Amino acid sequence: MLGIFAIVTTEILPIGLLTSIGSSFTVSDGMAGLTMTMPGLLAAIAAPLVTAATARFDRRLMLCVFIFLLALANFLAAAAPDYWLVLTARIMVGITIGGFWPIGVGLAERLVPPASVGRATAVIFSAVPLGSVLGVPSGTLIGDLAGWRTAFTVMGALTVGVLVMLLLFVPPLPPIQATRLSMLGGMLRSASTRFALLLTFLVVLAHFGTYTYVTPFLEQVTHASDGVVTTFLLLYGAAGILGNFLGGAWAARYPRTTFGLAAGLIAAVTLLLPALGRWETGAVILLLVWGIAYGAVPVASQTWFSKTAPHAPEAASVLFTASFQATISIGALVGGVTLDRTSPSVVMLLGGCTAVLMVLAVGARFAERLTGPDCTERS
Repeated sequence: MLGIFAIVTTEILPIGLLTSIGSSFTVSDGMAGLTMTMPGLLAAIAAPLVTAATARFDRRLMLCVFIFLLALANFLAAAAPDYWLVLTARIMVGITIGGFWPIGVGLAERLVPPASVGRATAVIFSAVPLGSVLGVPSGTLIGDLAGWRTAFTVMGALTVGVLVMLLLFVPPLPPIQATRLSMLGGMLRSASTRFALLLTFLVVLAHFGTYTYVTPFLEQVTHASDGVVTTFLLLYGAAGILGNFLGGAWAARYPRTTFGLAAGLIAAVTLLLPALGRWETGAVILLLVWGIAYGAVPVASQTWFSKTAPHAPEAASVLFTASFQATISIGALVGGVTLDRTSPSVVMLLGGCTAVLMVLAVGARFAERLTGPDCTERS
């Protein structure tokens, strides 16, 4: 969980520091958004390749290697004199995500009794909203007080601490089943897997195409001060923790319903923000709902992928990671281009429309199952 926390915090840290990083190198907010695009792109490529290449190595050893790489990436970003070096550091972050995540998120069943796997998985995924509730607001606060480079330096030191804890407390984890690229091809032939990929693509595209640029929105539309932005991000993350555990409890039994409800709430929030987000009260209420909704998304998506391939949990995690991270990259890129050419409000509206498409896809599948010859659960 701490390893995932360090990764998630590092990955989304630029969200709260976007304008500071951009002004430091005299680049636009949209161009600064490449700091979010690069990790997702590299993680999507690295997830299947790195996992297959390291399949026969002890899993604890590989976790430590990737966390060490993450620490180097944070220190490089903190010291980078040019923007291209910051992007190089973000490439290293992407490789770390692609290698660590498929191993880490599937370890619950090896570390706890079978009856506790669902709860343990929710604990691991609690690192995602924790990265928002603690990591991003804390990083934003540190950036406001001492500069964005200090925020990355502190993150690097924290990552070194996680590396020490992995070495001290995690037992040796020899590989049980080598993940091969051919296994991924077999999973893609499943209709349930392809549908899970579609839903993940739409909801993550909607979220990261908008949330990546929530700071410019709050500054330009809500006219919130730096301190208020930090507080709002803190409250968003706190709501995300609640959403994560609610999602973990519901997704095990109702993955499709949980997924669809989360997407519906994200759609409502992003469509309403341009109107109600002009006032701080409206913005913070919508951010709370947004946090609860998105908090359920990662655990619901991972649960769905796991159910499509119960015989190959690490392969399912690879597919989940690659699709999730690729969509983060696309969402951040599309949102950045849209922001530079239009406004933060247009970014929110486009994200809301994308989330609506995901809700419609879930509804269409549900209607198909009710009217089809077989109404049993197929996925």
